[in-house]
Amino acid sequence: MIVLQNSNSDQTFSFIPRSYVDGTTYTIKIVNETTNKEVYSDTTTSFALVDYYYQYTDTFTLVEDTMYTLEIKAGSELIFRDKIFCTNQTISSYSINNTDYTEHSEENEFIVL
Repeated sequence: MIVLQNSNSDQTFSFIPRSYVDGTTYTIKIVNETTNKEVYSDTTTSFALVDYYYQYTDTFTLVEDTMYTLEIKAGSELIFRDKIFCTNQTISSYSINNTDYTEHSEENEFIVL
């Protein structure tokens, strides 16, 4: 799973494609899983090679706390698929209940006979 933020600046994600040929036109598509609508689409002929994986950098318009599906295709051939989760929380301290959950204290009074 790729984690990106709700940001107006460039973000980078890394991936290992099934196949890669320099100069081929690749289509990158991001679809919102909730609404099933395409929120990002771009084409490129190259990705940045880093050691054994590739990186792609661009500005993505994503909504916080939303899941997306990422597909990268070479023509009609799917070379990479993954999920994207958008959050502005840091990964190490991520909590699904961040600012939503409040603990309630109750005093249970039992009658002992």
